[in-house]
Amino acid sequence: MTAYDERASLGGPPARAEPRVGEEPSTRGDLTATAERVHRSVEGVIEGKPEVVRLALTVLLAEGHLLIEDVPGVGKTMLAKALARSIDCSVRRIQFTPDLLPSDITGVSIFDQQQRDFEFKPGAIFSQIVIGDEINRASPKTQSALLESMEERQVTMDGQTYELPSPFMVVATQNPVEMEGTYPLPEAQRDRFMARVSIGYPSPAAELRMLDVHGGASPLDDLQPVAHAHEILKLIEAVRTVHVAETVRRYTVDLVAATRSHPELRLGASPRATLHLLRAAKASAALLGREYALPDDVQSLAAPVLAHRLLPTAQAQLNRRTAEQIVREIVQRVPVPDPSAPAWRMPGQQPPGLRGL
Repeated sequence: MTAYDERASLGGPPARAEPRVGEEPSTRGDLTATAERVHRSVEGVIEGKPEVVRLALTVLLAEGHLLIEDVPGVGKTMLAKALARSIDCSVRRIQFTPDLLPSDITGVSIFDQQQRDFEFKPGAIFSQIVIGDEINRASPKTQSALLESMEERQVTMDGQTYELPSPFMVVATQNPVEMEGTYPLPEAQRDRFMARVSIGYPSPAAELRMLDVHGGASPLDDLQPVAHAHEILKLIEAVRTVHVAETVRRYTVDLVAATRSHPELRLGASPRATLHLLRAAKASAALLGREYALPDDVQSLAAPVLAHRLLPTAQAQLNRRTAEQIVREIVQRVPVPDPSAPAWRMPGQQPPGLRGL
């Protein structure tokens, strides 16, 4: 068990750090207090999966996108909807089907008879949280309509660029076992998702509680927002200021570089994956009340952030080796920075942190 697990684990409540001298505790606690409210709200809908909820919140604050991949009926869409409804911001849901067109996502220019000019009608992507249900059912042409939006947070139509609202997050779901009528996500699309999560089946106790809670009506019907969009923007700004020491940055690079030379992988992680892993580690540290990231933060997020980008070799697939298993072995093999070496905090001064909240 790592020090990260001993302190809080992904599913545990974030630890509150003691306020600095001259700082109001309520100001320093804004991040964890807001995160706890959202976490409790979503967990009230998704029974027995606190670590999954914590990862979704981490991706939101790290300005990433989340891919939920699992078998039917385990609550993929329910998780996406619960996260969206817990935040008071604009939400659009897109049901991906084979006949969905790119213009249905990005929008279309329509000629206005009165103005004698074309007018742009925004598509469903112009929302702060976009839920893409069964994303792999759309054609590759339609899937490619998300590439610019997810990476550059903008849409280019007829030579005109339109900025997307902020915060902006795509939460997509897909079924990994049903192949009929689906189109596998291209690597360029998968690489734009910061993390992939599998919800998995609930425990018998959690499933029994689910029957009590969901038996009469859906808990989504009574779910009310517990945070505003401007609060989420402040939290995102706070996460950006989390300090990452040189040794932790080098450790992150070493982990990703190890995937590119592993004999059981024919495609390693990209530089974008390195950046996503670092951002996720900063968000994880902030949720735990720290102003600086540790190697434990990087380790705990390595599999969710890296595994979906990797392609095992044919021999590894024959040996039933998964990308997650390979990432965990890499984490065990790559040397961890010595905690007695350079301090994680910035030398000679307090690290930048959550003072702006």
